[in-house]
Formats: sequence, C-alpha cells, structure tokens
Amino acid sequence: MRTPTPQDTGPHALPRDPSLRRSLALFRAFRREPREPDQCYRLLARDAARQVERYVPLRGATVVDVGGGSGHFTEEFRRRGAQAYLFEPDPAELRGSGRRPDGAVLADGYLLPLADGAADVCFSSNVLEHVADPQTFLSEMVRVTRPGGLIYVSFTNWYSPWGGHETAPWHYLGAGRARDRYRRRTGRDAKHTLGENLFALHVGPTLRRVRARDDVEILSARSRYWPFLPGAVTRVPGLREFATWNLLLILRRCPR
Repeated sequence: MRTPTPQDTGPHALPRDPSLRRSLALFRAFRREPREPDQCYRLLARDAARQVERYVPLRGATVVDVGGGSGHFTEEFRRRGAQAYLFEPDPAELRGSGRRPDGAVLADGYLLPLADGAADVCFSSNVLEHVADPQTFLSEMVRVTRPGGLIYVSFTNWYSPWGGHETAPWHYLGAGRARDRYRRRTGRDAKHTLGENLFALHVGPTLRRVRARDDVEILSARSRYWPFLPGAVTRVPGLREFATWNLLLILRRCPR
C-alpha cells in the first residue's frame, strides 16, 4: 500500500472514494467552478491522482496528460513525484489559463508527438466528449502507453444531467433550444456547440467498443463521481445513460 501524500491527509483532504461526502464535496466545487475555477480543478486533480495511485505508483512514473487545459492535473501528478507532461490541442486553453505548466506542448490528441510506449500512464479527463472520433483518440492514448501501463479516460456522457455542459440540463429539450436559452439568459453564445466541439457520447456504445479491443484490458468501468457501488450503475442499460453522470475507464495496455 502506498504512503499517503500531504494532499490526502491535510486539512483540505478529500473523503474516501466512493462516499457521499466525497461526491458532495466535488459537486459543491463544480457549482462554484465559474467563480473559483482553481479551487474546483485542484480538488478534481487530487481526486483523479488518488484514483490513478490505486493501480500504479506515481513517484518516478512518466505521465502524459492529454487535453489537460490549464495544467491542474499535470501539476498534481508532479506534486506526487511523477514526470508529468501536458499535451493540449487548444492554444486558447494554454494562453487563457495564465498558469501554463513548464513543458506544456501544443499538440493534437489524435497524433501525439511521442514514441510508442513512452508513458507509464496516459491520462485524459473530460476530453473524449469533445473529439469527433473518440476511437482514434483512444487508440492514440493506447499507442503512447507502454505494455502493462495504465490508461485513465473519463467523459461526461450526453444524457448525463451535465451532458450539455454550460447549457445543461436544457440539452434534454434539444441542443439548439438549449443554446438559444443560454444566449437569452446570459447575452452571449455558449462555449460548446453540438457537432463542432461537443459530441453526443453514450455509455453503452463506448463500453462495447472498448470491450471489443484486443489491445487493452478493462480494470474498472465506473461512474467517476457516484457515491455508492459506482461500477454497478454502468451495468444497467438505459439507467446508466442518465445515472452514470461521468464514465471513468481505467484500462491496462495488453502486453505485445
């Protein structure tokens, strides 16, 4: 068992995962994200790093963070002793955050500038729903992960209460209608447009595609934030499309 880090044991430590207290802490952080983005993403990064450490020690590991935006995840991995590198396709994300981590690279997640098997851990948080071809994106994550290495990928599924992102939950009435309502309410266009930079990704089809692959083994398929039996909800067709909220896949790259 790994030694707990200060991030796990200090005054701002997250409760254990899964638990109702942890889920509520993350939910409150999400609600405050527009006003306190740093606090929200620092909390989420600590939670994600702790999930990764259940499967692989981070100290000394090479971690590739694909689409990590402002770099909170990369920085948390580094705090835990990893050699972590951020690859972000959107220059606005790197410029706009004002806190671009050292060594961040502007790169397309479909074609990472890395050799095969370069990473011990390939990590992607809430990016998959923003790419038009998630299968190719996932294949690239697998390619850059060494055999036996870990792939962590999560996404917000379309029928989740947060599936429409800033327009949620009105996306249930249609993406166009939700965007119109957002514009009327805020006086500006929504950041995300379905079919352009947001795509309707679903739990069932994603799980079937991943299970059909012969280059990865599924270690965990679960709701990322669910407080009770997080793996059970993803096994119930229909219900999982709404109740999962955010699907987390932890995969092991199969040996050659």
